[in-house]
Amino acid sequence: QVQLVESGGGLVQAGGSLRLSCVASERTFRTVAMGWFRQAPGKGREFVAAITWSFGSTSYADSVKGRFTISRDNAQNTVFLQMSSLKPEDTAVYYCAADRSILALKTGGDYWGQGTQVTVSS
Repeated sequence: QVQLVESGGGLVQAGGSLRLSCVASERTFRTVAMGWFRQAPGKGREFVAAITWSFGSTSYADSVKGRFTISRDNAQNTVFLQMSSLKPEDTAVYYCAADRSILALKTGGDYWGQGTQVTVSS
């Protein structure tokens, strides 16, 4: 069973930056793509960004393009989400997820972390 552990959430002022990390217990054909979703209070879960381990291919939601950057460290089985120019509407619980491809990940994700809270104050 693949385990994903997030860290790095917290409270930040609008315009600030924060970096999230997600460590995967293993990298297999089942976790070719890693990514981040978020869920704000009273809203559904929303795709944020994704990356593949092998080629580093990326995909972003329009709402975060130009502000968030996803990257990975293959040696550490870790994926990062660098968030800049944060807005109050970025406030949410951020979840790390993994699946066989970015397309599969976007439709749901096979593996999930426990989530980390990000709060952006105005």
